[in-house]
Amino acid sequence: MHRPLNILFTASEVVPFAKTGGLADVAGALPKALEKLGHNVIVVMPRYYSIDKSKLEHVPGPLGVPMGPMGELWAGVYKDRLPNSDVPIYFIDYEAFFGRSGLYADDNGFSYPDNGERFVFLSKAAFALCKKLGFKPDIIHAHDWHTAAQPVLKNTRYAFDSDFADASTILTIHNLQHQGVFFKGLMDVMEVGWEHFNPYELEAMDGVNLLKGGIAHADAVTTVSRKYAHEIQTPEFGFGLDGHIRAHAGKLYGILNGVDYDEWSPATDKLIAKNYDIGDMEGKAACKKALQRRFGLPERDDVPIVGFVGRFAEQKGIGLIAGAIEGLVHLNAQFVMLGTGEKWAEGFFSDVAARYPDRFACYVGYSNELAHQIEAGSDLFLMPSLFEPCGLNQIYSLRYGTLPIVRATGGLDDTIQNYDPATKEGNGFKFEMATHDALYHTTKWAVDTWLYEPEAYAIMQKRAMEARFDWQKAAKAYEDVYYHAIYTKRVRGYQ
Repeated sequence: MHRPLNILFTASEVVPFAKTGGLADVAGALPKALEKLGHNVIVVMPRYYSIDKSKLEHVPGPLGVPMGPMGELWAGVYKDRLPNSDVPIYFIDYEAFFGRSGLYADDNGFSYPDNGERFVFLSKAAFALCKKLGFKPDIIHAHDWHTAAQPVLKNTRYAFDSDFADASTILTIHNLQHQGVFFKGLMDVMEVGWEHFNPYELEAMDGVNLLKGGIAHADAVTTVSRKYAHEIQTPEFGFGLDGHIRAHAGKLYGILNGVDYDEWSPATDKLIAKNYDIGDMEGKAACKKALQRRFGLPERDDVPIVGFVGRFAEQKGIGLIAGAIEGLVHLNAQFVMLGTGEKWAEGFFSDVAARYPDRFACYVGYSNELAHQIEAGSDLFLMPSLFEPCGLNQIYSLRYGTLPIVRATGGLDDTIQNYDPATKEGNGFKFEMATHDALYHTTKWAVDTWLYEPEAYAIMQKRAMEARFDWQKAAKAYEDVYYHAIYTKRVRGYQ
């Protein structure tokens, strides 16, 4: 029987306090699942000015954070609990870094020029907070480039600090495309020693690559699906780090994210027109009619609705959809899109909706309520991502009986089994090549299956709704990685 672990969990965004992507979902859910396994977890994130400090508990006393040539900076600390748990979350309050309108970029989409300093500050502040609280971590779990400095700091600046010397470090890569590349002067801010500015650790094109350094120094590296762990070792998906990752493949693990079924279940969802589940699907028809009314589409039950919820970004396959749009809108189906992002895409799909009001609808923006309604009211769900480390909407879609149409990449490939007309096996529809034709023909195949093979569709729908990807399974896999990292660290220590 393993002993409970003290786990420091540091992330740049955490649901429900701040979110731009899947990282926030993981940071808000995984600590709660680890707590249920008996571990002691504290979560640390910035106190962005979108987070109302009047609703938080103030932790007395300032927090000193050493920042090299910038001197020691003093921050405030606030505290709350993750919803429906006893997991404490601490907010680092420093106006000069986090008192801004955006998390990583300004209102025009330009990244803040001091992002390197901002998140090195967060990484160091988490160490300082542990000392302030008397919390001695067994595991330091960092996430993406924002806190990838932590494994480096632990092995350098804090290597002989008795509060951290025995800790093992885990780095989770949620999206390798973003690596945290900054000017080399950040080495002095990190205070890790210039001997670590080399091609095997932090140096990249005469700058500092925080994610690269974190991969080199972490005791274990995880990604958010098994397929993505393989993909990032290839030139196509490695974004220049594939060779570096292959060199550290022995400590790389792929663990599929879970989903929160308390929020995403048609049986209990309070945001949809009528609840339903496998034994009684009448509510799904009501949700479909409500969705058609919401978007002003003809209330037809003889055609499927194909839904899309996501960022209007190239990664999400928006270019593929745009390239195939004239074929898609002439299928015997209706399309509903919800998203925001690249301005050309917002304008393009709004124009399509204006030209084909009886078969295509688009809402530019984000609405959690509408996202739930699209999952419940659609018959098929489109996710043609160019790459997708894990993906969550395809898993939500399965639970809502809305069969996904996906590109076979990353977590999409791990979670969706392609329909086999001969055996009726599968829970969705997949295509391999990132081309307009592949997307169009696979969508047509899915639409035709709904139209002309209703029994096969019903069999797949039931299978999809029975599938579960819960956080307890994911937490157990992370727990195994934690203990393995601790064990291998001790073995190395004896050598």
